[in-house]
Amino acid sequence: MSYLRTFLAGATALTVATGAFAQDTTVIGVSIPAATHGWAGGMNYHAQEAIDRLEEVYPELDFVLSTASDPGAQVNDIEDMVATRNISALVVLPFESEPLTAPVQSVADSGVWVTVVDRGLSQEGIEDLYVAGDNPGFGRVSGEYMAEMMPDGGNIVVLRGIPTAIDNERVEGFQEAIEGSGIEIIGMEHGNWNRDDSFNVMQDFLSRHDQIDAVWASDDDMAVGVLAAIEASGRDDIQFVLGGAGMKEMVQRVMDGDTMIPADVTYPPSMIATAIEMTAVGLTSSAPVSGTFTIGSVLITPENAEQYYFPDSPF
Repeated sequence: MSYLRTFLAGATALTVATGAFAQDTTVIGVSIPAATHGWAGGMNYHAQEAIDRLEEVYPELDFVLSTASDPGAQVNDIEDMVATRNISALVVLPFESEPLTAPVQSVADSGVWVTVVDRGLSQEGIEDLYVAGDNPGFGRVSGEYMAEMMPDGGNIVVLRGIPTAIDNERVEGFQEAIEGSGIEIIGMEHGNWNRDDSFNVMQDFLSRHDQIDAVWASDDDMAVGVLAAIEASGRDDIQFVLGGAGMKEMVQRVMDGDTMIPADVTYPPSMIATAIEMTAVGLTSSAPVSGTFTIGSVLITPENAEQYYFPDSPF
């Protein structure tokens, strides 16, 4: 991320506000899901931290932050920002892709700058800036690791997240990576990035399949639910579970050499802070911030896990 730091440092030095935004308003709206799971909790933490910091750096800016527990509430929050706060820019991490696409399109059509984070909209080209992890790469790195760990192939089950564009990209990347490896996906269901949902999904998998060699949980919160279901079942056929996102508890297990969690894949919740900061730079300077900013996924192993372990993080 040294490139980003250099870019932001240089852009912040530009004090003449002649950029891509209209200058008669100075409010940035930030709309994100509530902390319904660990990654979202980390994302909420980083969003608030970024806003607190940027309000000191940019006294001419005002931020309004809303968190929503479902797509309908998020649509209402955004509509309220437009109607009552006259926002000049919107940073939005959609709760789900499809329900937020038309409302965000309406905001963009009104002339408001739109930054979409993480869960892309179901229609391309609406946003001015897209900030996200490398979701195809997240799936690819996960699939390559599974193939490496299972050289003779085997039966696996897959837990998907909430139905979103990024979930589709992850699964497609994963499936491409295991193609020809002898690994067969014998079950695939949505665990909604939720521990309880994933516990129930894994219980169902265990009841329907006598032999499961490994699990791609595709998320650390879901991996927690999967592990609880495996433990409750007493089954010993599952060799390992691969989650993702870099939850500190999972990184700790990788560091400790836990055979059930031998690795993890990064997907930092701090990307929301990157998106808010880049939007603020665009609002206050002539720095170009449109387009796509992608944060790559890295395989966490016992050899490098210490680099990705942050004990003071909420996630």
